[in-house]
Amino acid sequence: MIGLPVGVLLGGLTLVLVVAPRLLMRAVPRFTGVQRSRFEAFLGLRIPPAQDPSGWRDPGMWRQIGYHLLSPLVSLVGVILVAVTWGGAIVGLLAFLPAKIHEAPLEFVFDLRNNRVVAVFMLVGLALLVLAPVLARAMAMLDLSVARALLEPSRTELGQRIETLTESRAGVIDAADAERRRIERDLHDGAQQRLVSLAMNLGLARATLTDLPEPAREAITRAHEEAKQALKELRDFVRGLHPAVLNDQGLDAALSGVAARAPIPVRLRVDIERRTTPTIEAVAFFIVSEALTNIAKHAAATKAEVSVRRERDRLHVLVHDDGCGGARMDGGTGLRGLAQRVDSVDGTLRLSSPLGGPTTIEVELPCE
Repeated sequence: MIGLPVGVLLGGLTLVLVVAPRLLMRAVPRFTGVQRSRFEAFLGLRIPPAQDPSGWRDPGMWRQIGYHLLSPLVSLVGVILVAVTWGGAIVGLLAFLPAKIHEAPLEFVFDLRNNRVVAVFMLVGLALLVLAPVLARAMAMLDLSVARALLEPSRTELGQRIETLTESRAGVIDAADAERRRIERDLHDGAQQRLVSLAMNLGLARATLTDLPEPAREAITRAHEEAKQALKELRDFVRGLHPAVLNDQGLDAALSGVAARAPIPVRLRVDIERRTTPTIEAVAFFIVSEALTNIAKHAAATKAEVSVRRERDRLHVLVHDDGCGGARMDGGTGLRGLAQRVDSVDGTLRLSSPLGGPTTIEVELPCE
């Protein structure tokens, strides 16, 4: 007979020890969500969410449990203090009423028929009336401070999250650059070669088939010219997508081609003893290419200067022109695009372009 109650007790204890932690593990994040909603609804303040606890060894779990244990105490103390303050304010301000209205204990301790006592009561009540909202606000801020200390992500969690986001962003940028290189290779080896063959065949037909009727010869001539134009546009597109020379010969050769195709004289200086990563080289190339395009379109410049050098782990890019100036970061999509490319690899961009010129763009990029 004794064994049955003991068995029930041990079974119940086992059930509590096994089931209760799992329930608590699921309940704590939900309680935390309710608390965050409370602060956002009543105070209009949002507490950034931390990662959901992964287990009992996670410090975030114990920080959340600590808040849920401490919050009722803070709230209780706040309610008592605010209630006492409001009550004292009401009692003090009503001290001028006839003495028979007051409770006996108050009459027994204080003589409310004395005008000085009534005046002191009213002054204290007025002070408590002013203090009550301030105290209520202070207790709410105390509760909020405790919540931020225990429910917001810790410095370690923020550091890990920043590191994870940095790595994921770098992975996305590298993947996008690799995809551009793949598309460039596919277009170069596929569509571009077919267009070259088509243009050559049309040119051969144009040169040899001289006995065709005039309308047929004109059609072949137009087709030949359109094929050459399409080939030129495709080459420009492929070069803008990701120039093959950048992969094969590096930034110096790629920028030399850009400077040679510019409609204005460009002085180019490249001082790079050791190549950087393909992503950084691509960013530097597109910065110089886009900057020279903007100079040709908008600056009315007669010459430009491009300088690229590497100092330890930083790549410095400078583009200077003698144009009319007045360029702004919010003035068009060109410079915003440059800034976005620089920001994508944690670089810095500085623009100096007073009215009347000159314009200087300085960019620093991390080499790794």
